[in-house]
Amino acid sequence: MISIIKIALKTLKVFIIFTGCTILFYYGIMWVSEEYQNYHRYDEPEGAALKVSNAVNEESSSWLDRLMLFYLSGE
Repeated sequence: MISIIKIALKTLKVFIIFTGCTILFYYGIMWVSEEYQNYHRYDEPEGAALKVSNAVNEESSSWLDRLMLFYLSGE
């Protein structure tokens, strides 16, 4: 009878620890989600940002140039 009570208490202890860790993980994920929800990825860059892409004029490039660009960029 004593061993059944010890097993029940150990099982209850594991259940409480598991539930506590699950709740802690859930609220941690919710906190991270809340932090990044208001993060504006598409705002204008600040400081000395440089434009790294160049618009390609569609009329000046031929289909061969576009094909070579396709193969060179690895797409």
